[in-house]
Amino acid sequence: VPSINSDEIIGMAVRGSSVLRLSKVEMMESDNKTFSVMKKGVGAFWVKEAGRIQNSTPEWDFPKMEAEKIAVIIPVTKEKMNDTTIDVFGTLRPYIAEAFYEAIDSACLFGTSSPFASSVYAAVSPSGQAVTIGTNAKLDLDISDVMAAVERAGFDVDGFVAGLDFKNQLRKLRDADGNQLYVEGVGQKQLYSLPIEFNRANSWDSTKALAIAGEWKYSVVGIRSELEYETLTEATLHNITMADGKPLSLAENDLVALKVTMRLGFAVVQPEAFAILAP
Repeated sequence: VPSINSDEIIGMAVRGSSVLRLSKVEMMESDNKTFSVMKKGVGAFWVKEAGRIQNSTPEWDFPKMEAEKIAVIIPVTKEKMNDTTIDVFGTLRPYIAEAFYEAIDSACLFGTSSPFASSVYAAVSPSGQAVTIGTNAKLDLDISDVMAAVERAGFDVDGFVAGLDFKNQLRKLRDADGNQLYVEGVGQKQLYSLPIEFNRANSWDSTKALAIAGEWKYSVVGIRSELEYETLTEATLHNITMADGKPLSLAENDLVALKVTMRLGFAVVQPEAFAILAP
């Protein structure tokens, strides 16, 4: 598989994944990475002449991130691979990217089928940083209260994530002068002049949250290995049953398969930096 295809799919995944677009992305040199996060900083005190200077001790937390594998195997007939009228891999590229970013977002945001120790939703829930929609007379005030929950914890909201079905409610928001609060520009969508990303239904759980606000540098994605490809010609795929009742055998059924893998980790290093607009 030409390397340019790998670069293109990584680009597609980044463009399609809310988590990869907003979060802090780091390379992982090993399967595990530990972060040093200051939970409480040092203080400073006024002292009278010859007075005793007080002590101040910072408090630290050390969240750990482990790399996990996400992968797929795509079987294709040799006839299709050799058909000069069809660019099989070119056709599959956007679908591979879509599958990867949907799996990444649903795992990192809500813990859906996730190998990670936590998710944004799971990290925020114990802190109670949630505002139920309808708390105020207007939606924009509910969203402002969600931002305030983050700000009270000492953080500053720099972006939102929401489900695609939430866009209609945002489009109807107006300020006192009739100006739209949600702006859908050519390059970026904004709410309260901050970027907002939208997830499709396959990666967004609207029963848990309508929107998530946060200071997204405290959501960290670690890339252990980028997309890797391997062409399979002899494998047996036991999760696919053929018409004769036997597992798919690439050799016996005269097929080839493309195996795509990627390894990455995820951690929320400051849960208080996020808040939820709850349904």
